[in-house]
Amino acid sequence: MKSLEELKAIRDKMQAPLGLTDDAPVRVVVGLATCGIASGAKPVYDAISDAVASKNISNVSVLQTGCIGLCQYEPIVEVLQPGKDKVTYVKMTPEKAVRVVEEHLAKGTPIAEYTLSSDNM
Repeated sequence: MKSLEELKAIRDKMQAPLGLTDDAPVRVVVGLATCGIASGAKPVYDAISDAVASKNISNVSVLQTGCIGLCQYEPIVEVLQPGKDKVTYVKMTPEKAVRVVEEHLAKGTPIAEYTLSSDNM
């Protein structure tokens, strides 16, 4: 490997089979640091990935990240869409994650009751 372009090509080749390409305009980011994993973030990540795939939602990338910094609210899922405010879902479960895919990602309606607010603090 002798250039940045070669490194990017290797990254793209490895991410494509996993559905982790950066091409999709909508990003769903799941916190999978130790705090998230201990709180159940892996099943949430899997539920989102499976639901996006089963509904053939092609404009969404499901990604993982490290600590988001709000450990007491894990599992945390962030939805980032161009031109819109980031939506942060907290205390997620696989069932809630599937609902987020069905309502927020497929229909464009965020689910306020799952977001960080005074009601779930």
